[in-house]
Amino acid sequence: MMRRSIRDALTRETPLVMPLAHDALSARLIEQAGFRAFAIGGSAMLAARHAYPDIGLIGLTDMVEGIRDIAAASSLPFMADADDGYGDVKSVARLVAAYERIGVGGFLVEDQDRDHKQQRADKAASVVDESVIEAKLRAAMLARRNPETFIVGRTDAYGPLGLDAAMRRAERFLHIGADGIFIAGLRTEADYRRVGAAFRGTYCSAAMFEGGDTPWFTPAELGEMGFMQVSYPASLIFRVTAAMRDGLDALRRHAEGTQALKPMENGAAVRATLDQAVDLARWRAIETAQRPA
Repeated sequence: MMRRSIRDALTRETPLVMPLAHDALSARLIEQAGFRAFAIGGSAMLAARHAYPDIGLIGLTDMVEGIRDIAAASSLPFMADADDGYGDVKSVARLVAAYERIGVGGFLVEDQDRDHKQQRADKAASVVDESVIEAKLRAAMLARRNPETFIVGRTDAYGPLGLDAAMRRAERFLHIGADGIFIAGLRTEADYRRVGAAFRGTYCSAAMFEGGDTPWFTPAELGEMGFMQVSYPASLIFRVTAAMRDGLDALRRHAEGTQALKPMENGAAVRATLDQAVDLARWRAIETAQRPA
């Protein structure tokens, strides 16, 4: 499977829009929908794979196993969460080797304190000292064997320390050689505009969350502000969760005899989409080719 690099994807779309895949099927559908790249976030993948919250419950082996399945389903380049590297600088070096082996095109190393990890960056309770996250980023850059591997420094300092401190950390990440930065947890339009203007021309990532009290901008608006990449961490997993909840509620009422379940009006079209996503025609062709004449 030939996989382009994150840098190549950035030349094809600006800002680069990355939905988050939580399993192999979602990764395949993202590619078939025409996106140039995708991301794998710990929160969505852990919810889909283990029904766990993203609060520091898992380690590198768990992430590698989940990412490997998703990577195999798509030829698109992708970024993956690396949390805090799952340990010290030695663990970060191990992570880089493991991620590169399974095709990860880039990853984010964050400074949120793992012992008090929160799912939402704007709710972060604390971050590690600057020297700790900088040492981990340096270790990651030294450990990579593929020069195309994209290393992003993520800071969650906005919540506990404020925007000025978060921006200073992001500046340091770029100064020591990180390929890009992500200031997580921004809450206001003014925050986004300030960050976008300050880091225009660099790989500066923005995240759009649904269902909260944070602003919602289009990719074009974020690009005008100065952001080079936009991710949607919850958009797919929220819709999948809502669809399963509503479908199961309807099926339960059907089972109880309180309300009949009506077959999906577009069931045939959905079946066709699923068959295409699982590449049914290719497998049938292989099967047919082996039958005696």
